Amino acid sequence: MTTHGISFPAQADGSRSTTTFGRAVVADALRPVDPVGAGAVEGETAWRSRYLLHFRRLVEAGLPSAEAWRAIADAGLASLRDRMVVEGGPDGDEPLGTLLDAPAERPLRTVEVKGENDPEVEITLPYRGRLLHGVELRRQLDDWQRRGILEPSAVKAFGIVAAHPEWLRLDGRTVVVLGAGSEMGPLEPLLRWGATVAAVDLPTPNVWERVLKTARAGAGRLLVPVSTDDDGAENRLSQSAGVDLLAEVPAIADWLGDLGNGLVIGNSLYADGGTHVRITAAADMLVERVTRACPDTALAFLATPTDVFAVPREAVEQSTQAYTERSGTSKTLGRPLRWASRGRLLHRAYAPDADPGIADSLVPAQGPNYALAKRVQRWRAAAARRDGQQVSFHVAPSTRTRSVVKNRALAAAFAGAHRFGVEVFDPDTAHTLMAALLVHDLMQGTPEHDHPWQDEAFAAVHGGLWRAAYEPRSALGLAAVLGYASSRG
Repeated sequence: MTTHGISFPAQADGSRSTTTFGRAVVADALRPVDPVGAGAVEGETAWRSRYLLHFRRLVEAGLPSAEAWRAIADAGLASLRDRMVVEGGPDGDEPLGTLLDAPAERPLRTVEVKGENDPEVEITLPYRGRLLHGVELRRQLDDWQRRGILEPSAVKAFGIVAAHPEWLRLDGRTVVVLGAGSEMGPLEPLLRWGATVAAVDLPTPNVWERVLKTARAGAGRLLVPVSTDDDGAENRLSQSAGVDLLAEVPAIADWLGDLGNGLVIGNSLYADGGTHVRITAAADMLVERVTRACPDTALAFLATPTDVFAVPREAVEQSTQAYTERSGTSKTLGRPLRWASRGRLLHRAYAPDADPGIADSLVPAQGPNYALAKRVQRWRAAAARRDGQQVSFHVAPSTRTRSVVKNRALAAAFAGAHRFGVEVFDPDTAHTLMAALLVHDLMQGTPEHDHPWQDEAFAAVHGGLWRAAYEPRSALGLAAVLGYASSRG
């Protein structure tokens, strides 16, 4: 594996194993509160197929107390920093933590691109080819809540933002979007609403052409990083814009620090395989360095619903009711399927008395690197909130992004998900909804909870995975079969 910048540690043979690394970090995270679980991780010989069990254990081990949850987060983040390295130093690999004080290899300056339209004065939500607002928007939110597509707290938070459209500009804030070209990121709605956005993405011209087009069609201000020796000419900006987060954490941190106070760093990064872990580690170092220079910096994370979460009693009750009241056909077909699959298919999501419940929606096809990258973000959110930093954290729905639907198995499962009470969102609906929740958190604040799992469950938009009748993995294969059949039809 050829890499540069932030990477995994080299082994004796020179290879950089994501499996060895991931297993070690999970074991380190568990060790302070669950040494037996840590030992099970270290002895795991089939990590890529059995990692799901250990990522679930990370949640279960943290449930007894807030202190246990945060101990896991602290240990996991410490392991990430201690184990990852920066390639290319004069003396070989250097510790990841050296990036906190390393000088920038090149200075960056800002080019500002202003939108050409007026900001929206009423919040609207794109949905299935329509633009919902007012009463129609409220009805859709109520329908999602009734069907268990999102948590009631998400409906309430969105409603508060809808009542205060003047908040949408986020006056006094600069939202840094890491992965500005991401389909799930808040760049488009924020610029449409008139906000100021600092964009961070790779120096890839076609990505920047799309980002710049979005900025000009909006009403806000887009701040673009370019080298100080570049004239930033408008007609060449897509060719000169961009930075490589894996190799340029110090330069990006210095650039952001020069933008002034009121920063909000939002992580919208995605990459395939081990690169996702690497850019997540880079983002975490960037957050630490910027926060040290600008203590009022806020953080924003979008969690994947295909993970393991503790969920409130109300979600368990709705899921239990859905299982009890499922159709006669479902009951008739479910019994032989469960028997033939030795209980793996179509079993109930929770024990009826679970409080909280454990929503285990990990998808094996996504792999352990994806699971680890998303878990690191959850650890950082918990640690930052404990330390007094403002954090916006929300579970976002499964969405038909290009990076997801290119996986045929996931695309087929998405196509059949509605048959099991799960709604998969289009990108424009998802990123607008989640951007509105970000505005809520920054302007209104989030409620204080006794335990970090409740912080994660607040205003979650899980698409129905938490409240559907069946445990998601037990229905995934059938959803894929039904989705594939319908797409062929």
